[in-house]
Amino acid sequence: MKSLRDRIGDELLPYVERPGQYIGGELNQLPAEGDWQRARVRVAVAFPDTYTIGMSHLGCQILYWLINHTPRCCAERVYCPWGDAESIMRNRRIPLFTWDTRQTVASADILAVSLQYEMSFTSVLQILDLAGLPLRSEDRDDSHPLVIAGGPQADNPEPMAPFLDLVVLGDGEASMAAILEACLEMKDGGVPRRDMIREMARRFEWAYAPSLYDVSYHSNGTVRSIQAQDPKLPSRIERCQTSDLNEAPFPVKPLVPHVEVVHDRFAIEIMRGCPQRCRFCHAGYTKRPLRVRSVDKILDMAEQMYRATGMEEFGLLSLSTSDYPHLRELAERANKQFAPRHVNISMPSLRVDKMLQDIPWMASSVRKGGLTIAVEAANDDMRAAIRKLVTDGDLLDGVKEAYRAGWRSIKLYFMCGFPGERPTDIDGIVHLSRRVSEARRELGLGPAKVNAAVGWLVPKPYTPFQWTAQPTAEYFREARRQMIALLNSSRKKRGPLKITTHNVDRSILEAVFARGDRKLADVIEHAYRAGARFDGWDECFKVELWNRAFEATGIDPAWYAHRERSYDEIFPWDHLHGGAPTDYLARQYDEVFTQIGLSKPEPELLAV
Repeated sequence: MKSLRDRIGDELLPYVERPGQYIGGELNQLPAEGDWQRARVRVAVAFPDTYTIGMSHLGCQILYWLINHTPRCCAERVYCPWGDAESIMRNRRIPLFTWDTRQTVASADILAVSLQYEMSFTSVLQILDLAGLPLRSEDRDDSHPLVIAGGPQADNPEPMAPFLDLVVLGDGEASMAAILEACLEMKDGGVPRRDMIREMARRFEWAYAPSLYDVSYHSNGTVRSIQAQDPKLPSRIERCQTSDLNEAPFPVKPLVPHVEVVHDRFAIEIMRGCPQRCRFCHAGYTKRPLRVRSVDKILDMAEQMYRATGMEEFGLLSLSTSDYPHLRELAERANKQFAPRHVNISMPSLRVDKMLQDIPWMASSVRKGGLTIAVEAANDDMRAAIRKLVTDGDLLDGVKEAYRAGWRSIKLYFMCGFPGERPTDIDGIVHLSRRVSEARRELGLGPAKVNAAVGWLVPKPYTPFQWTAQPTAEYFREARRQMIALLNSSRKKRGPLKITTHNVDRSILEAVFARGDRKLADVIEHAYRAGARFDGWDECFKVELWNRAFEATGIDPAWYAHRERSYDEIFPWDHLHGGAPTDYLARQYDEVFTQIGLSKPEPELLAV
């Protein structure tokens, strides 16, 4: 009988379009043959998307590194097979395997899933299904791994609650270390799987077991109460926080992918959290307090990573890199250390204010790719209302400094659909983008190439916008027509300016799940069984599958996405501690309308 490794090599790899993303054995892979079998606790670290996306995810590499440096533990990686591979695996009955040494995912003790994005929900079900695991937590037994989820979307895991055994709120380093220790202890003590779930939920204030909490609803569909079944369980789940980023585990020998991936570089998280609190930003409210790595630590890590990979670019990552308190020193020393070796330094997440004027100078000795700037709103007063603290003057001064330093192309990120948005805010996206392009003429040069990418507002939990109604699909489509018409009305002045927009239907679906409850699990499972896969990919997203799933389950997506909430409504995530106090967030929401001189919309009144 063929081994799983041989079956993958003979029956799968020769028949898929890009076999390089399935072969494993990358440079710096940690587990060796036999490590999985020898380990007392085996963890499949799963990223619910393709290899080309998952290999760029720093969080999974951190967990992979941490687990494989923990005695008696072994971690191997899992990604989602693309459609051609999934079809072959189903037809040939090849179970989902780990990338490292070809183990069945079902043989793990823990399946650790990263929930990064609402549109990855069906991919989580794909992983469970291909691994041969029951989709629902209630249907699993002691022969199955613990399914544990973490990541940003774990802050409101309720739409996925019936599929998950445990959910970890907050940072992964300390929580994973504690889970491994507890799992080793309980396995040695012969504790059954279901008892492990209950014990971890009791022991760790950041571990949430959805099956141990009962949710009741009013007749109007809103949540009445969320109650723990066991008095020893906390009524409110807290966030796990890594207090000292300098000493946190980090993969200084990161994996080097076999094929081109979305971010082909090594990356270092220089700061966790963000001092800004843009009113729409989920991460800005949930990742506090601010924690930073020292310049010496960052450069030492960068040197080790460069020597271990040979990659020619490294990224300085954070929610707002320009807010790193030692950025000038870091950039100067990094340039001195790496520019002679022709290593490009990438600084994403730039804040658009006067700090931007220094960034081109800081990075003056590295290659000039496109500069990406998150502007969010086109007019000064709307930017102030969403707490994006920058003016047009700051932006234009900054991009002119970038042009002087050699940049020729700019990507601007905008968002449409903010509460109180006016037609002038939509037109302003085109007008401001054109001004950014034309600003290069003031230096005696041609206009800059500008790509304005416009996303549609998805109101997020734990932010002041958690009460707001997302505008309808018709509103967003009209806004897109308005922008394109304005752009095309003056083609002679258009220059190298391009406007792109997100998929409207997908943004509506994101809003449904972002503030959704457990009732949506039936919708997710129905859509998955109907063929929904890789919903974040334009070529795969099929809104008709989701529309049929809502219809089949009797759930109205508009009720979740387009309804203004009242301040006294209980949210599905109210038992999960996400950040700022509710009364603070409510005051922030009120101030949005005060700053633009409009009245706050009345919440939709629902009979209880």
